[in-house]
Amino acid sequence: MELNFIDKIGAKTQNLLNKINIFSIEDLLTYYPYRYNVIKFINIDEANETETCYVLATVLSTVKVAYIKRNFNRLSFVASNNNKTFNVTIFNRAFLKKNLTVNREVVLIGKYNHLKNTFTASDIKFNMESERIEPIYHLTEGLKNSSLETYISNALKLNVSIPDYIPDMYNEKYNLLSKSDAIRLIHQPSTITDIKKSELKLIYEELFIYMFKINYLKQLNKRATGIKKIFDINVLEEFLNNLSFRLTPDQETAIKDILHDLKSESRMNRLVLGDVGSGKTVVAIVAILANYLSGYQSAFMAPTEILAKQHYESIKNYFSSYDINIALLTGSLTKKAKEKLYNEINDGKVDIVIGTHALLNEGVTFANLGLVITDEQHRFGVNQRNLLQNKGIKKEADVLYLSATPIPRTYALTIYGDLDLSQIRTKPNTRKEIITKVVEEKNIREVLLAMLEELKKGHQIFVVSPLIEQNDELDLNSVNLLKEKLNTAFNEKVPIEILHGKLKQKEKDELMLKFQKGEIKILISTTVIEVGIDIPNASMMVIFNAERFGLATLHQLRGRVGRSDIQSYCYLVTKVTDNERLKVMESSNDGFYISEKDFEQRGQGDLFGVKQSGDMTFKIANFKRDYKILLQAKIDSENYLANALFKGNSLYENLIEKINFLD
Repeated sequence: MELNFIDKIGAKTQNLLNKINIFSIEDLLTYYPYRYNVIKFINIDEANETETCYVLATVLSTVKVAYIKRNFNRLSFVASNNNKTFNVTIFNRAFLKKNLTVNREVVLIGKYNHLKNTFTASDIKFNMESERIEPIYHLTEGLKNSSLETYISNALKLNVSIPDYIPDMYNEKYNLLSKSDAIRLIHQPSTITDIKKSELKLIYEELFIYMFKINYLKQLNKRATGIKKIFDINVLEEFLNNLSFRLTPDQETAIKDILHDLKSESRMNRLVLGDVGSGKTVVAIVAILANYLSGYQSAFMAPTEILAKQHYESIKNYFSSYDINIALLTGSLTKKAKEKLYNEINDGKVDIVIGTHALLNEGVTFANLGLVITDEQHRFGVNQRNLLQNKGIKKEADVLYLSATPIPRTYALTIYGDLDLSQIRTKPNTRKEIITKVVEEKNIREVLLAMLEELKKGHQIFVVSPLIEQNDELDLNSVNLLKEKLNTAFNEKVPIEILHGKLKQKEKDELMLKFQKGEIKILISTTVIEVGIDIPNASMMVIFNAERFGLATLHQLRGRVGRSDIQSYCYLVTKVTDNERLKVMESSNDGFYISEKDFEQRGQGDLFGVKQSGDMTFKIANFKRDYKILLQAKIDSENYLANALFKGNSLYENLIEKINFLD
């Protein structure tokens, strides 16, 4: 059903909802809260200074607003609760002044300092009901949490039927809620138990569907025929012997696995999982050479233009003494250049095509595509990966996926169960270990002096912050504030630029290109720094508010430096003393060890560090947090598939139809 069926949703609101991928009533109802506020009013005397509390208070004085600097103001007034008078301060809420009239009752949300008799509010609400659980949603500019709550409440009244994918046998086995009850309670819980029951239902459903698809794909892959490749192993050995470095044992094993797959009559469907800097690219290059010697074309797809260009230059360099025609296909090529390249690919004049999503364009047809390589494979959905694979001869092209997300083997075999797995744990000994240090923010001078030393050597620095704009509620460093501080620290003599997710891709690419060329000395960024980007001259990574990031994310960010033989450093700046999690980073550079530690700790958060796309996106499930549910869903879906219990279930027959169509 369309969104305009819901009361109070007009064209303007629809546009706002579209920005957060809500296009239908079903999308709206399955847009789940990411956390909850348990609202319970307390007396000011009972407030715990370390915890956010809700206090029903009366405004006693006229409100004052002080403008500290541009885009930064402080609003203050005197209030009372339970016959106690105290001061209230809130930042960047000058617009509330007209509503905060003397004798008006308001709800203050924030923390109270007993010694200073000051309540620092993070928000002020009017006409709020007490004793309720408030769902909190991810929003976009112009959309309020309370408004989204209202739209969802109005949608629930329509009693829209949303299909329940969990087979009856498992609903009964685990005593799960009905889908309609789970949807209602996830948005309008009365108790914590309501939240837990609805989450269990919805998480299990998402993971059951995912594992069913994975297990079905596994069946298809076992049956899939491929193109048996015939090549001269001596040419490959000569290529490897002429490399300027020795392969690690894990690289040799991965190459052996791949060559065995290529020679097989079954289609290769292999994932090479390696830590940052472990040398996955050279493994892929050996596969490309074997495929070329067999007389077939190769396609290499990277998630961004800058990564595609990097691979293009690297592969050209490796094959400089071979008569191999290599082309780069990206979205920024002119229409004329694209058409010329399309014709050359179709005529078989191009042996290797490296590109971005542009490779998926309908106009790209291959003469004899025999190998498809996808870099950072979790960045692409199943649909995108299969579209490229299907451009091969009889849809039988061998497929190789590369990923720089090191995760425990048992875990990888579960979530990538449809793929054969090669892991590269050992790293080339040509690179020095990155020296990592945890520093409390009060000792920032130590970090600034270390940065100055690297700048004097002509090296470059990455600086990472979790925020784009300053947020006083969270008290975190924003990229904009960091730029101000660093410009002051270095007397505005160092070229500093900012990179963040709100920039257009073209702007991001231009900034990264300038950084690659050395025109920018310090690049301040959120976590959007591209995985795999090589800036050999970057020798330092400084991460502010490091306690806010998961270990997997910190390790990925650290991997942006140490890409050459220059000694590199990573500083984790934090306000938290004795953080055991961060000490793991100090003690090891091994991504697999770190991922295991991250996994043990089971913190909420995205295992892959950044929000992924395609088949790796869930609305409510979380691979790491919900691992036990994932394992049970794996067992149950295997049973459901193996015993053909899905037959007669139209939901699963449609799922299979879609997968068959893609395959």
